Amino acid sequence: MATVKSDFNQIDEYITAYPPDFQARLQELRKIIRAAAPKAEELISYGMPAYKQQGMLVYFGANKAHIGFYPGGKLSGLDESLQQEISKYKGTPASIHLPYDKAIPKTLVTKIVKYRVSENAANAIIKAEKKAAGKKK
Repeated sequence: MATVKSDFNQIDEYITAYPPDFQARLQELRKIIRAAAPKAEELISYGMPAYKQQGMLVYFGANKAHIGFYPGGKLSGLDESLQQEISKYKGTPASIHLPYDKAIPKTLVTKIVKYRVSENAANAIIKAEKKAAGKKK
């Protein structure tokens, strides 16, 4: 894979910068994320596609041998059943490597995105309650 520029403004621009076989996989992952978080805003953050809803949800990025899927925090914070599913994939403490030669795990990605949506919603409530409590003083 040739070097790809990194100053993208839109996800479509990011995806079309890659070869067609990579584009298909990136679009597939994008579609899964959009279905799991239809209200999320699409943006480019840290030079890669990202999704935001009451805070950052997830990111993804094309690499030579895999798509990096970044659930917006350490994976150790996810519940145990998700961690067991994630353990089947290579990655880092904050990413899952989705190889191009294997199907994208739609169910796993969907669960992670929905988990992040609910986590952000809960954090937004806590933040609003703290803000309201601060105004009462």
